[in-house]
Amino acid sequence: MSGDLADWAYLSRVTEAPCAELAAMVSVFGAHETAERVRRLDVPDRLRGIVQARHGIDRGREDLEILARLGGRLVTPNDAEWPAWQFQGFALADTKRMPNAREPLALWVIGEQSLPEVSARAAALVGTRACTGYGEHVAAELAAGLVARGVAVVSGAAFGIDGAAHRAALGSDGMTVAVLAGGVDVPYPAGHSALLYRIARHGLVVSEYPPGVRPARYRFLTRNRLVAALSGATVVVEAGVRSGAANTAAWARALGRPVGAVPGPVTSTASAGTHIEIAERGAQLVVSAQDVVELAGRLGEFAQESGRPACALDALGEDEKRVYEALPGRGSALLQQLVIESGLTSRRVQGALAILELEQLVIDADGAWKITRASRTRSI
Repeated sequence: MSGDLADWAYLSRVTEAPCAELAAMVSVFGAHETAERVRRLDVPDRLRGIVQARHGIDRGREDLEILARLGGRLVTPNDAEWPAWQFQGFALADTKRMPNAREPLALWVIGEQSLPEVSARAAALVGTRACTGYGEHVAAELAAGLVARGVAVVSGAAFGIDGAAHRAALGSDGMTVAVLAGGVDVPYPAGHSALLYRIARHGLVVSEYPPGVRPARYRFLTRNRLVAALSGATVVVEAGVRSGAANTAAWARALGRPVGAVPGPVTSTASAGTHIEIAERGAQLVVSAQDVVELAGRLGEFAQESGRPACALDALGEDEKRVYEALPGRGSALLQQLVIESGLTSRRVQGALAILELEQLVIDADGAWKITRASRTRSI
């Protein structure tokens, strides 16, 4: 086991995240030398006061062993998997007004997917724990629509809107990321243990806190900045006047990310917060997954990089584009389903499918049609 990685794990525990003083020392001396200095309290006075209580808790190797048993990994700024592009927004944030507007020291991650690749095309869906049936339905519809368009759903795994978004993304065979306010080995809420297990298997579970750390209110507020940072846009689906979702939206704005909000019944206190976001804080009104995709695309995450060939669909006719867009991002669809979804006649859909198949954009899977794996990146 890498000694340097054990040093990162040790440093992840000695302060409450994020710690500007510790991060500054790591940037100068590196993780190993900083860890050695912290162990013997050979650090500046300001940092000494911060690490005094925990510097003797040296269980980095044990924490890494726990993580390994869970199938996870510790990702540091030295790794290729560090989401450096997504964290650039912290350089723009006002740390005087929001002192915690800083990158995490390291990330504890469970899941097989690449964090920077997933978060490069992602949107956060957040909201109240005490959601209504309306809010739960809208969250599920947005999440399913996003993953159908190849966009990952990021949220905090809480009851209510978060859980509805995660479940819908998984149910649609899509990608979802749960960002926790405690250790990745501490399922919270406990009622979502099975959900978090599914996310770890099919998506990503992420935390800046080492194993065993229990969630706390201030950690949720700190965690919210990572939900916003790992997303191209943050959408508040349903929230009361006082809601943690408003905090996530505030983080998104501080990081230069767009914010959307879903309107609800004027009689519903559960939508009062989203109405405030729209009316007073400049949030974009969101009613569909396409709204979210367009909102997130303003930052350029979804834009085609220079030097890449044109989109694979650009040279196709309108019928082919409509049929391709009618296909689900994951799974398959029957001919009649495509007729209904595209609004074209059966003959036109069949003709479009024939051309799409020749272009190797779709395949016939036992009578149902699905997008080819290669075309997912060619057509985005």
